[in-house]
Amino acid sequence: MKNKIALLICAFIFFLFAIFTGKFLFAEEWKELSGDHFLVYFNGDDKFPKDVLDKSEIYYQRIATELGYPRYSEFWTWDKRVKIYIYPDHKTFIAATNQPEWSQGMADYTNKHIVSFAWSQGFFDSLLPHEMAHLIFRDFVGFKGEVPLWLDEGVAQWEEESKRAAVKKIARQLFDADNLLSLNDMMKLDVRNVKESDRVYIRSTRTKQGDKGVLFLSGNNIVNVYYVQAVSLTGFLIEKYGSYSFADFCRQLRDGKGIEEALRFAYPTHIRGLDELEMEWRKYLEKED
Repeated sequence: MKNKIALLICAFIFFLFAIFTGKFLFAEEWKELSGDHFLVYFNGDDKFPKDVLDKSEIYYQRIATELGYPRYSEFWTWDKRVKIYIYPDHKTFIAATNQPEWSQGMADYTNKHIVSFAWSQGFFDSLLPHEMAHLIFRDFVGFKGEVPLWLDEGVAQWEEESKRAAVKKIARQLFDADNLLSLNDMMKLDVRNVKESDRVYIRSTRTKQGDKGVLFLSGNNIVNVYYVQAVSLTGFLIEKYGSYSFADFCRQLRDGKGIEEALRFAYPTHIRGLDELEMEWRKYLEKED
């Protein structure tokens, strides 16, 4: 059972490690395609870039609506449009950006740039909606509030729509096996600092009966479980209580409220803090087929 869960997690999480944020160099000459919310820059054939522009506009509408932000004033219009740079091939992309050989793309959240290459594997299903969701989310909540990492990453991965069924299945299997991290651990853990894949990490959990327990996880496993839970928690809030309440929750975080207060404000009759969030989320998982 544990091996099966591990394989499913690996299949789900693959493109998480093919996305990198950092500085990059641009080619001197670019062709340009422009849309309402995006500018696509490319070299060579325009078939893939045209698909990028079309998909980007479709994803923009879907993601903004699902996150509850469709009426955001002048959102990504005119000089605020997001710039997407498409290199002609993987070799050129790696040379220009100095990314690891396995990288399929990257993003600069501050300057609102997404960078990849033509016919990048998984670009339309994973990388593009993932990075767009990060940009939309951070444009709305900013960088100053008490926004937990699991929420930021959960939003981005939830918008990889093709993976939702898989993550629900994995989260339910982790629940059944009592292999979920406690929400208290989720709040404290920064998986970006988990560097040693073979190190054993001791973390807290809760059993299906509600008892406290302990997990012994390798570096790889703790990162994978964390991200699966992040998506599941985010999807639960959006599906169970709707986009309007989710946007309200994020708005409270943006305006300086702590997470407990933000939850009480956005979900006053359902979730009044982290303990109730964990309890209601576990009930949701138990009902998943």
